[in-house]
Amino acid sequence: MLKRHLVTLITASVLALMSIPTWSQMGGGGTGGGGMGGGGGMPSGGSMSWPSGGSGMSSGMGMGQGGSMAGARSERQMHAEALRQGHRDLLDFDPRGNLIVRDEIVGFGATAQGLANAQAAGFIIRRQDALQGVDGDFVVLAAPQRMSVRKALKKLREIDPGAAYDFNHIYFESGAEAGAASGAAIVPAPQTPGEGQGSARRVGLIDGGVQPSHPALRSLTLRNHGCNGTVVPSAHGTAIASRLVVGFNDAVPTMPHVDLYAADVYCGTPVGGSADAVIHGLAWLIEENVPVINVSLVGPPNTLLQRVVDLASAQGHLIVAAVGNDGPSAPPLYPAAYPGVVAVTAVDRADKVLIEAGRGKFLAFAAPGADIEAASLPTGYSPVRGTSFAAPIVASQLALLLEHPDPVAAQRAVSELVASAVDLGAPGRDPVYGNGCIGCAAPNAAAEAARPR
Repeated sequence: MLKRHLVTLITASVLALMSIPTWSQMGGGGTGGGGMGGGGGMPSGGSMSWPSGGSGMSSGMGMGQGGSMAGARSERQMHAEALRQGHRDLLDFDPRGNLIVRDEIVGFGATAQGLANAQAAGFIIRRQDALQGVDGDFVVLAAPQRMSVRKALKKLREIDPGAAYDFNHIYFESGAEAGAASGAAIVPAPQTPGEGQGSARRVGLIDGGVQPSHPALRSLTLRNHGCNGTVVPSAHGTAIASRLVVGFNDAVPTMPHVDLYAADVYCGTPVGGSADAVIHGLAWLIEENVPVINVSLVGPPNTLLQRVVDLASAQGHLIVAAVGNDGPSAPPLYPAAYPGVVAVTAVDRADKVLIEAGRGKFLAFAAPGADIEAASLPTGYSPVRGTSFAAPIVASQLALLLEHPDPVAAQRAVSELVASAVDLGAPGRDPVYGNGCIGCAAPNAAAEAARPR
């Protein structure tokens, strides 16, 4: 009995020491690390170029009652393990522990000679098409039999060094239903579009499918993409769409006409959320000239995804992404941590950052992401929590400021939003709240004067 107690005490002590973040982990602006945060692609991180200063739901961090952390592993990690366990024929892990489509390598910009050499080496071309929005060819190759996917990736990069190749990583939703509401929740009030609002605002969504008949979305004109033209409504995608509506409602007195371009990258399949699907969704939105794109998904760095994100940013599109819910000491998650992406964290009703929210120097803004409700299937509302639900608040307000993709106008739109943000935490831009909160009430003068400096 005594021996059992000693083992329990030693184990608890070790776990407590392991949970203490290092100084470098708290910085958050570096490259992807091991575990679920790293990837087989080319890690990049770094600081965002925006100006500083100025005023299935399955991947939220495991949360107990009262918002406490449930354990050392995120729900995203546990969900990845469960998916792989149930679909070993379709899914696997890369050398860093990130979930991938089994035996698949994705490529962008492959040459004809490179693909011919790859086929001669035993690779099989599963899919190949032109990405119109980014003016490049995309290919999915199957690794040769009896060759590990790690060796297959290395081989392809040797065969065709001018192209980009990487694992077909899986990306997860960055928020979840919160269970019972903790106090009064903010319920989005549906509005119909107002008259005389000028040209329609366009915003893109990379997520699960959106329920077109939900009453919270009646002010939107929905344009769907993916799943071979079939609408496959998801709880997360529908909730994010409703939070976009909230963002517009909060920013202007009358709801403008909004065209929502929704790319479903899940389609209810076990391999949903693959880099393949996310990249095709982004390319479609770029081709459709959608200026602001919300991505409430997270995953490891991926060479191809980064290349498409870079191309979108260079053309003047704003990609707004959730930072994820793996905890403050977790490695950065992507696409939020890529340079030029508008990374968003979440705060609760008291304007405090969520304990599970990611942090980093790349962080641009905070927005409400707890003590709120969002549209649920089939027609109601449910409490939600996570950085997923904060990102669309920022995306909506940027969509009001950016009518068309344009690099200069995009920079100006972010600058205007920085100027309107409510500064939280340390004065100025910081790795916890970014440039401040969008959608938070401005503090009164007395509270601001009493804030520690």
